Amino acid sequence: MSLPEVDFYRIDTLLSDEEKMIRQSVRTFVDERIRPIIGRCFEESRFPKEIIPELASLGVFGANLPEKYGCAGVSNVAYGLITQELEAGDSGIRSFASVQGALCMYPIYAFGTEEQRQRWLPRMAAGEVIGCFGLTEPNSGSDPGSMRTTARKVDGGWLLNGNKAWITNGAIADIAIVWAKTDDGTIRGFLVEKGTPGFTAPEVHHKLSLRASVTSELFFQDCLLPEENLLAGTKGLKSPLMCLPQARYGIAWGGVGAARDCYQTALEYAKQRVQFDRPIAAFQLTQEKLARMITEITKAQLLALQLGRLKDAGLMDPVHVSMGKMNNVEM
Repeated sequence: MSLPEVDFYRIDTLLSDEEKMIRQSVRTFVDERIRPIIGRCFEESRFPKEIIPELASLGVFGANLPEKYGCAGVSNVAYGLITQELEAGDSGIRSFASVQGALCMYPIYAFGTEEQRQRWLPRMAAGEVIGCFGLTEPNSGSDPGSMRTTARKVDGGWLLNGNKAWITNGAIADIAIVWAKTDDGTIRGFLVEKGTPGFTAPEVHHKLSLRASVTSELFFQDCLLPEENLLAGTKGLKSPLMCLPQARYGIAWGGVGAARDCYQTALEYAKQRVQFDRPIAAFQLTQEKLARMITEITKAQLLALQLGRLKDAGLMDPVHVSMGKMNNVEM
């Protein structure tokens, strides 16, 4: 690809050599390992679990978390570039990595004890333990404060009851980060391990989108959790809402990757498709469509990059993430 087709405003000049190297390593992986199989995965509605160890070896899981927990410890811009490249391959692949890192590893890092961090994060970074994030419920989507899942304090721990819906990675997860209301109405986070009696995670089938991603429901019927499975630092709705910007940040970058891939596909087709003895790319009507596409993509690239720089500088606010995600996903 020539420069104007993928980087019209020369945004690469604003990236460090390390950021470009990380981006290229993930892009190469997507080209070599994702693109050849993703069409078949879509048709079969199958997540390619065989790539998990390879993704782990690239360091994409919790990439912006500290190295002391087995993570890559890269900048937030570099992490954004990772999600961008993964989503250029498939939204379901990016979603898998985002949930693993931003919605499962992050809350353990932010709210867990040091023992919990040492127990779970290195294995999750290595892809040996897969996680999911249980917040949304059938009747509590955009209003998570109205959740009905409960955690009642009992001798020896907590008794969990309720269900969660539209949970990415649920059926293949080894551990679930589950949010529930305690007896006093306070929302707390819990670690629910696969195989816990009363815990089931059936997969949702017959999807029309994100077909190469695992989507599940989570059911809890008198699940007895030991006290050490409580994320002690969680207290109130603020805790799960602190996790969401971490994932939405990656989605803002991911939208750029998906759009860029659509643009490149459309451009190559327009060059090859001949009508009236000319490629359709030679017609002004087609050129106008492509020009608008690259313009919107360029604006989204700049928005994502500045969002990442703000996050690295500790200046990012959740409303910044909201704008980035809103604009880039709509684009």
